Order: sequence, then C-alpha cells, then structure tokens
Amino acid sequence: MIKAILIDDEIHCLDTLSMLIAEHCPEIEVVDQCASAKKGLLAIEKTKPDIVFLDIEMPITNGFEMLEHFQETPFSVIFTTSYDQYAIKAIRFSALDYLLKPIDPKELVSALKKVTAQKSNFTKEQFEMLIDQVKNKASGFLKIALPTSQGFELILADQILKCEADDNYTHIHCKNKTRITACRSLKEIEEQLSGFEFFIRVHHSYLVNLNEINRYVRGEGGYLIMSDSSVVDVSRSRKELLLKKLQPNRY
Repeated sequence: MIKAILIDDEIHCLDTLSMLIAEHCPEIEVVDQCASAKKGLLAIEKTKPDIVFLDIEMPITNGFEMLEHFQETPFSVIFTTSYDQYAIKAIRFSALDYLLKPIDPKELVSALKKVTAQKSNFTKEQFEMLIDQVKNKASGFLKIALPTSQGFELILADQILKCEADDNYTHIHCKNKTRITACRSLKEIEEQLSGFEFFIRVHHSYLVNLNEINRYVRGEGGYLIMSDSSVVDVSRSRKELLLKKLQPNRY
C-alpha cells in the first residue's frame, strides 16, 4: 500500500478527498488527515508518508511555507487548490502536480498515476524554482522543469527548439542538439509552456519555438524548416493561427 497524508484547513475538503481516494484509488492508504500545516508536519514526521496531498491556501502557514521546513522531501506532493492562476502556473513550470477543487475523480487518478510512476520525488532545485516564482511574481519565468524517467531536467525555456509527441511522452529537442524525453503528454507540456508567447502548437504532434523557424513552405497545411534544418508539418486547422503569428501586420 502507498501511504498518504491529507493536509487541508477545510474539514469538508479532507472528508471529500478521503472519500474519493477510498472509492477510486484502492492502492492508497490514508494514514492521517490534518487541518493545519503544524499538524501536518508532526504527522509527516510520525508516519513517513509516500505522498502528501497539500492544500496551498491555509491560515498561519500555507502549503508552500510548510514545505520550506524540509531540506529534502522524502515524499511526493500533490497540491490541492482553488483556482489561483499564478500559483497553478508556478506549479506547472516546476513540473509538480496539483488538483483543482472541487476535485474530479479522473484528475485524482491521473495525478496519482503520474506521481507513482515517477522514480524520484521532486528535487530541491524544483522547489526553489517554485518558491522563487511564487514570491517574486514580477521576475517572470525563465526555466521549466521536465520530468523524465530518471528524475527531472531543469532547462531555460528559450533553449527549446521544438516538442514532439510520442503517446504519453514528449521529446524535447533543444538548440544544443540534445533531446530530453519528458514523462508528460504534449498537451501537458503545452500547458507548462503557455506562459511563453514564442511557443505555438502547429500540429497534433508538434509544438515549436517561433524564434527557431527559418522558413514556412506553403501547402494544404504546409511545413516548417527549423533552425536545425529539421522539417515540421503544419496541420491545415492550425495554419491560419501560425501565419498570424509569423505575419502579424498582415492580419
């Protein structure tokens, strides 16, 4: 069994999440439910959980501040939150997982699959990235974290040339000719990169960096010649949006 702790200052949220886990995730054993960060810290020390479901918005000490008590995190974290656009964006950029309240059972199962498939917990660098972005909103995002089968890769977003779908994985092609295979779908990577205006989805299988396009060749959808001389197909349904991005003064 996988041991889990639930931390949320709203009792009805704890009860609902516990019920959803019992109904949809039989492999998870909820070993404690805590209504504050202080109680959560004590429970983590006592029970040594594998996963912590952590509410972000809590009085006195919020979820992010609670995690700052740890030098290393020997457990996985799934944040739970009401809609907070900036916090969610920061979590995505750090390649961490979250559930939006009210929690959808399918999203719960999906988040648990991703967390349990990961071979390592999130790194100190990932957490520092997350906290830096949450505390310094004006600084903007520069790096993103990419989850891989070995752990995580932290890279500058503008070094990405293109992203290529491969079922539930995505191959990230970088300008230095390296390739990183992320354990995320292209849709998830697209969401993670949504804060950068220079990325555009041009095909169901491709997301590209607009700054790395050398040429567009017309056709039914056409295709792109990238800065590394690779060819990327453009789907007919995405052609118009691409042309608007490439020639904004003509539209």
